[in-house]
Amino acid sequence: MSVQQPVAVDIAPDGTMSGASRVYEKRVGDLDGVYRSQEAYAAEVARRGAEDLAYIVHEQKYDSSPGSLIVGTSKLMPGAFGSEYAMTRGHLHAIADRAELYHCLSGHGVMLLDTVDGQSVALEMTAGKAVNVPGHWVHRTVNVGDTPFVTLFSYSADAGQDYSLIERAGGMRTLIIRESQSWRQVANPDHRGYKTTSRPSE
Repeated sequence: MSVQQPVAVDIAPDGTMSGASRVYEKRVGDLDGVYRSQEAYAAEVARRGAEDLAYIVHEQKYDSSPGSLIVGTSKLMPGAFGSEYAMTRGHLHAIADRAELYHCLSGHGVMLLDTVDGQSVALEMTAGKAVNVPGHWVHRTVNVGDTPFVTLFSYSADAGQDYSLIERAGGMRTLIIRESQSWRQVANPDHRGYKTTSRPSE
Protein backbone atom coordinates (compact mmCIF):
# COMPACT_ATOMS: atom_id res chain seq x y z
CA MET A 1 0.00 0.00 0.00
CA SER A 2 1.37 3.41 -0.94
CA VAL A 3 1.47 6.01 1.81
CA GLN A 4 0.23 9.54 1.12
CA GLN A 5 2.97 12.09 1.51
CA PRO A 6 2.46 15.06 3.87
CA VAL A 7 1.38 18.28 2.18
CA ALA A 8 2.60 21.71 3.25
CA VAL A 9 0.34 24.74 2.75
CA ASP A 10 0.82 28.41 3.55
CA ILE A 11 -2.24 30.11 5.00
CA ALA A 12 -2.47 33.90 5.29
CA PRO A 13 -4.78 35.84 7.66
CA ASP A 14 -6.79 36.97 4.63
CA GLY A 15 -7.55 33.33 3.74
CA THR A 16 -5.17 33.01 0.82
CA MET A 17 -3.79 29.46 0.72
CA SER A 18 -0.84 28.34 -1.37
CA GLY A 19 -0.97 24.68 -2.32
CA ALA A 20 -4.78 24.62 -2.54
CA SER A 21 -6.18 21.82 -4.68
CA ARG A 22 -9.42 23.73 -5.31
CA VAL A 23 -10.62 27.34 -5.16
CA TYR A 24 -14.24 28.31 -5.67
CA GLU A 25 -16.20 31.53 -5.39
CA LYS A 26 -19.79 32.43 -4.69
CA ARG A 27 -21.09 35.66 -6.17
CA VAL A 28 -23.97 37.74 -4.86
CA GLY A 29 -26.08 36.50 -7.76
CA ASP A 30 -25.52 32.88 -6.67
CA LEU A 31 -27.30 33.37 -3.33
CA ASP A 32 -30.92 33.55 -4.45
CA GLY A 33 -33.04 31.86 -1.78
CA VAL A 34 -30.46 32.22 1.00
CA TYR A 35 -31.91 35.38 2.54
CA ARG A 36 -35.39 35.62 4.01
CA SER A 37 -36.42 38.80 2.18
CA GLN A 38 -36.41 38.32 -1.58
CA GLU A 39 -37.02 42.06 -1.97
CA ALA A 40 -33.94 42.94 0.14
CA TYR A 41 -31.85 40.39 -1.75
CA ALA A 42 -32.92 41.77 -5.14
CA ALA A 43 -32.13 45.32 -3.99
CA GLU A 44 -28.64 44.28 -2.88
CA VAL A 45 -28.01 42.47 -6.17
CA ALA A 46 -29.04 45.63 -8.01
CA ARG A 47 -26.79 47.77 -5.82
CA ARG A 48 -23.67 45.56 -5.82
CA GLY A 49 -24.11 43.69 -9.09
CA ALA A 50 -24.67 39.95 -9.45
CA GLU A 51 -20.95 39.32 -10.01
CA ASP A 52 -19.78 41.00 -6.80
CA LEU A 53 -17.88 38.53 -4.60
CA ALA A 54 -19.89 37.08 -1.69
CA TYR A 55 -17.28 34.60 -0.45
CA ILE A 56 -14.29 32.59 -1.63
CA VAL A 57 -13.09 29.20 -0.44
CA HIS A 58 -9.62 27.68 -0.76
CA GLU A 59 -9.27 24.00 0.08
CA GLN A 60 -6.60 21.34 0.06
CA LYS A 61 -7.57 17.66 -0.27
CA TYR A 62 -5.04 14.91 -0.87
CA ASP A 63 -7.45 11.95 -0.77
CA SER A 64 -11.18 11.17 -0.39
CA SER A 65 -10.93 8.26 2.03
CA PRO A 66 -12.68 8.43 5.45
CA GLY A 67 -9.38 8.89 7.31
CA SER A 68 -8.29 11.86 5.21
CA LEU A 69 -8.87 15.53 5.97
CA ILE A 70 -9.89 18.51 3.90
CA VAL A 71 -8.25 21.71 5.12
CA GLY A 72 -9.33 25.08 3.80
CA THR A 73 -10.23 28.69 4.32
CA SER A 74 -13.41 30.68 3.80
CA LYS A 75 -13.41 34.43 3.28
CA LEU A 76 -16.91 35.91 3.70
CA MET A 77 -17.30 39.50 2.59
CA PRO A 78 -19.14 42.00 4.83
CA GLY A 79 -22.54 43.47 4.11
CA ALA A 80 -26.24 43.05 4.77
CA PHE A 81 -29.34 41.99 2.87
CA GLY A 82 -32.08 43.95 4.53
CA SER A 83 -31.78 43.24 8.25
CA GLU A 84 -29.74 40.05 7.77
CA TYR A 85 -25.97 40.05 7.81
CA ALA A 86 -24.01 38.46 4.95
CA MET A 87 -23.73 34.68 5.31
CA THR A 88 -22.74 31.48 3.58
CA ARG A 89 -25.28 28.99 2.24
CA GLY A 90 -24.62 26.60 5.13
CA HIS A 91 -24.97 22.82 5.19
CA LEU A 92 -25.25 19.56 7.06
CA HIS A 93 -22.69 16.96 6.11
CA ALA A 94 -24.00 14.28 3.75
CA ILE A 95 -22.63 11.74 6.24
CA ALA A 96 -24.34 13.42 9.14
CA ASP A 97 -22.04 12.38 11.99
CA ARG A 98 -18.95 14.03 10.46
CA ALA A 99 -17.62 16.90 12.59
CA GLU A 100 -15.86 20.10 11.45
CA LEU A 101 -13.49 22.55 13.07
CA TYR A 102 -13.60 26.29 12.32
CA HIS A 103 -10.88 28.69 13.54
CA CYS A 104 -11.22 32.44 12.97
CA LEU A 105 -8.16 33.98 11.33
CA SER A 106 -9.52 37.52 11.05
CA GLY A 107 -12.73 39.52 11.18
CA HIS A 108 -15.85 39.22 13.32
CA GLY A 109 -18.50 36.62 12.74
CA VAL A 110 -21.03 34.20 14.14
CA MET A 111 -21.27 30.45 13.69
CA LEU A 112 -24.99 29.67 13.48
CA LEU A 113 -25.91 26.06 14.28
CA ASP A 114 -29.07 23.95 14.40
CA THR A 115 -29.85 20.32 15.07
CA VAL A 116 -32.59 18.60 13.15
CA ASP A 117 -34.41 17.85 16.41
CA GLY A 118 -34.73 21.46 17.58
CA GLN A 119 -31.59 22.94 19.12
CA SER A 120 -30.20 26.27 17.92
CA VAL A 121 -26.94 27.97 18.94
CA ALA A 122 -25.10 31.12 17.82
CA LEU A 123 -21.40 31.37 18.75
CA GLU A 124 -19.47 34.60 18.25
CA MET A 125 -16.04 34.35 16.62
CA THR A 126 -13.12 36.76 16.43
CA ALA A 127 -9.46 36.17 15.57
CA GLY A 128 -8.07 33.26 17.58
CA LYS A 129 -11.46 31.77 18.53
CA ALA A 130 -12.53 28.38 17.23
CA VAL A 131 -15.73 26.34 17.12
CA ASN A 132 -15.62 22.53 17.14
CA VAL A 133 -18.84 21.59 15.30
CA PRO A 134 -19.97 18.06 16.20
CA GLY A 135 -21.69 15.81 13.70
CA HIS A 136 -25.45 16.20 13.18
CA TRP A 137 -25.32 20.02 13.40
CA VAL A 138 -26.47 22.18 10.48
CA HIS A 139 -24.08 25.14 10.31
CA ARG A 140 -23.30 28.36 8.46
CA THR A 141 -21.06 31.37 9.05
CA VAL A 142 -22.34 34.95 9.30
CA ASN A 143 -20.22 38.10 8.97
CA VAL A 144 -21.35 40.61 11.60
CA GLY A 145 -18.37 42.95 11.12
CA ASP A 146 -17.34 45.49 8.52
CA THR A 147 -14.28 43.60 7.24
CA PRO A 148 -14.01 40.12 5.68
CA PHE A 149 -14.67 37.25 8.09
CA VAL A 150 -11.99 34.63 7.48
CA THR A 151 -12.01 31.12 8.91
CA LEU A 152 -9.76 28.08 8.67
CA PHE A 153 -11.73 24.83 8.54
CA SER A 154 -11.03 21.11 8.55
CA TYR A 155 -13.29 18.08 8.19
CA SER A 156 -13.27 14.47 7.02
CA ALA A 157 -12.75 14.18 3.27
CA ASP A 158 -15.67 11.75 2.86
CA ALA A 159 -18.19 13.99 4.67
CA GLY A 160 -19.87 15.68 1.71
CA GLN A 161 -22.45 18.45 2.10
CA ASP A 162 -26.20 18.79 1.83
CA TYR A 163 -26.56 22.43 0.76
CA SER A 164 -30.27 22.29 -0.08
CA LEU A 165 -31.38 21.21 3.42
CA ILE A 166 -31.65 24.79 4.71
CA GLU A 167 -33.57 26.02 1.68
CA ARG A 168 -36.02 23.09 1.92
CA ALA A 169 -36.64 24.05 5.56
CA GLY A 170 -37.40 27.70 4.77
CA GLY A 171 -34.09 28.82 6.24
CA MET A 172 -32.37 27.98 9.51
CA ARG A 173 -34.34 28.02 12.75
CA THR A 174 -33.00 31.45 13.70
CA LEU A 175 -31.69 34.55 11.91
CA ILE A 176 -28.74 36.80 12.73
CA ILE A 177 -29.89 40.38 12.25
CA ARG A 178 -28.47 43.86 12.68
CA GLU A 179 -29.47 45.71 15.83
CA SER A 180 -27.91 49.12 16.47
CA GLN A 181 -24.15 48.53 16.43
CA SER A 182 -24.41 44.82 17.25
CA TRP A 183 -26.16 41.61 16.20
CA ARG A 184 -29.08 39.65 17.56
CA GLN A 185 -30.36 36.10 17.13
CA VAL A 186 -34.12 35.96 16.44
CA ALA A 187 -36.59 33.25 15.50
CA ASN A 188 -37.15 32.65 11.79
CA PRO A 189 -40.93 32.59 11.26
CA ASP A 190 -40.49 30.86 7.89
CA HIS A 191 -38.66 27.82 9.27
CA ARG A 192 -40.72 24.65 8.73
CA GLY A 193 -38.42 21.92 10.01
CA TYR A 194 -35.59 19.92 8.50
CA LYS A 195 -36.04 16.90 6.27
CA THR A 196 -32.62 15.34 5.83
CA THR A 197 -31.22 13.22 3.04
CA SER A 198 -27.94 12.68 4.92
CA ARG A 199 -26.52 9.18 5.19
CA PRO A 200 -25.66 7.47 8.48
CA SER A 201 -21.98 6.99 9.30
CA GLU A 202 -20.21 4.38 7.23
